[in-house]
Amino acid sequence: MKKPEITCELIEKVGILSEGTNGWNKELNLISWNGQEPMYDLRSWAPDREKMSKGATISVAEAKALRDILNKLDLD
Repeated sequence: MKKPEITCELIEKVGILSEGTNGWNKELNLISWNGQEPMYDLRSWAPDREKMSKGATISVAEAKALRDILNKLDLD
C-alpha cells in the first residue's frame, strides 16, 4: 500500500534553537500540515529544507501551557 503524500506549508519561521554539527537546524516554526490549521512545530531541518527529522507539533493552547510551565522553571 502506498503512503499518502504529506504536505507542509511554512507559515512563519519563529526561531532557531540550535545548529547540529551536520548543519541541520532545530527550529520552532508555525506550519500547516496537509492544509490544516497551522500549529507550532519543533524539529530539525536539513540546510536545503528538503529533509526533516521527526518532530512534535502543538496547538496555540498547548504552546501557551508550555510557556507557562517553562516560565516557572529555574533554568540558571
